[in-house]
Amino acid sequence: QVQLVESGGGLVQAGGSLRLSCAASGIIFGIHDMGWFRQAPGKQRELVARITRGDITNYADSVKGRFTISRDNAKNTVYLQMNNLKPEDTAVYYCNAFRGYNNYWGQGTQVTVSS
Repeated sequence: QVQLVESGGGLVQAGGSLRLSCAASGIIFGIHDMGWFRQAPGKQRELVARITRGDITNYADSVKGRFTISRDNAKNTVYLQMNNLKPEDTAVYYCNAFRGYNNYWGQGTQVTVSS
């Protein structure tokens, strides 16, 4: 059974930082591309950052220079370091694992940034 378990969300003031973690089980972690998505109320889910199995990263324009995605294959974990947070970053953040026809999601973790 595949499980992606996010942690690290919470309430933070604008300008602050949070580090999200996503622990994966039930998959061969190292061969999956991993990503973080977010969904704000009334909006569609959007890609925040992605890291391939070859450690190639890409980011949404809105988070470039502020967020950093990384992975630790030995721990089956992907991270999202979020700095200089803004109120518009408020959303539920979801972890994603993707390979071919396989596309897995976590339950999400709430990030709230107060102004």
